[in-house]
Order: sequence, then structure tokens, then C-alpha cells
Amino acid sequence: MNFPMYQIPQLEQTAFLKNLAQENRIYYTIHLDENLNVCDFNPLVAGACMETVERALKAAAALGAPLLNMHMNHGIFVTLPDRKVRLFGEYREPYMAAVRRFREMCEKTAGDSGVKICIENTDGYQDFEKEAIDYLLASEMFALTWDIGHSHACGNVDEDFLMQRRDRLHHFHIHDAKGTGNHKTLGSGEIDLAKRIGLAGTNGCRCVVETKTIEALRQSAQWLRDNGYL
Repeated sequence: MNFPMYQIPQLEQTAFLKNLAQENRIYYTIHLDENLNVCDFNPLVAGACMETVERALKAAAALGAPLLNMHMNHGIFVTLPDRKVRLFGEYREPYMAAVRRFREMCEKTAGDSGVKICIENTDGYQDFEKEAIDYLLASEMFALTWDIGHSHACGNVDEDFLMQRRDRLHHFHIHDAKGTGNHKTLGSGEIDLAKRIGLAGTNGCRCVVETKTIEALRQSAQWLRDNGYL
């Protein structure tokens, strides 16, 4: 939803999108705006983000989209002489109050639609984010996305956290990575893809092959065929 063609007014054209899905035998997942910040201390900003998620949930239910994917927002930090301080970590009470409001709104909006919100790892969860994630996971409508490329690029710092909650893994972003570079064609990097895809299969997770060009997608699909996944 960072792209201009996938904003709320476009997603709410559900009749058009449903016809497109039927014609092409596909279904949708929705990746929420990566700048989304429902915990912003400015209530006007937080309110706009909350409305965005609320309307996206309603669109997903109408489209039969099974999940929305989201990133946790680190918030800003203040640089002190000896360290950097994350404001969400420093002001834990208003941060967690916003997380509680977010969960309540999502549960109310989703109702019995079955739509889930899956929280994706990026460059390492902060302590306050882990607290927030565990609070959200107490609701059955929240689950986890494991992006295996992001994980590799930051030294797999979130692997223990994710594996301790492996029963809540619901979605995978599959791409290869080398060093700190990710979103590479499958088979061109350093990730033990069989191990990660095997875990996704064991858990019955949905997977998105998250490459950035058509050719990389074609090559990745061929790798999946060559290795018996398609």
C-alpha cells in the first residue's frame, strides 16, 4: 500500500478486483503501508493510520483476502551523548495504550470474517515491539510473517523470537539473500531455502515469493519447479 495504485480508494473497488481475481484464478493478500504508525503520539496521525487499517480490513473481507501484512514501526529516536533512545521504548505507557486500541479496533472490524493481520520481521525487533507483538498475538486474528531475506540480512536476530512462537507463524515472504542484500532470485544467495520452505510447509503457511522484477520471479518459479515445490 505504499504504491499510489493500491491506496484505500482503489482497494475499495472490490467488485472490479473480485472480477479480476476470478478471471485470473488468483486471490489477494494486502501489504499495509510500511510507514503505518498507529502508535504515533500525534493523535491525528495515529487516527489516519487506524482508519487506513480499518478500511483495509473491510476491503479484505469483501475481497476474500485472507490476510493483511504489517510492519512494526520503530518510531523515532533521540541521540544522546552516549546512546540512542527510542521514544516508544521511553514512553511505554502511551505506546502500549495505542497498541491496545489498535487490537480492539481490528477485532471489532474483522468480526467473524477470518481475516488475519500478520506481523512481519524487518531489521530486528526492539524490546517494546516484542512486548506489543505478544499482546497482539493474544488475539487469534493476529499472527506472524517470517521474511526469510530480511532475517538473513540482519544476522537472524529475530529467529529465536519467531521460533519460540512458531505456532503463530502464518505467512512467509520467500526470497534469497546474500550478506545484507536481499530480495534476490531463489537459489542465487546464501539462505537454506529448503529448511525455511520446509518449515512453512509444516506449519501450513501461505508464502509470497517476494522478488522485484518479472524475470526474477520467472527464475524463482523455475527454481521452485526444479526443486519439487511446484
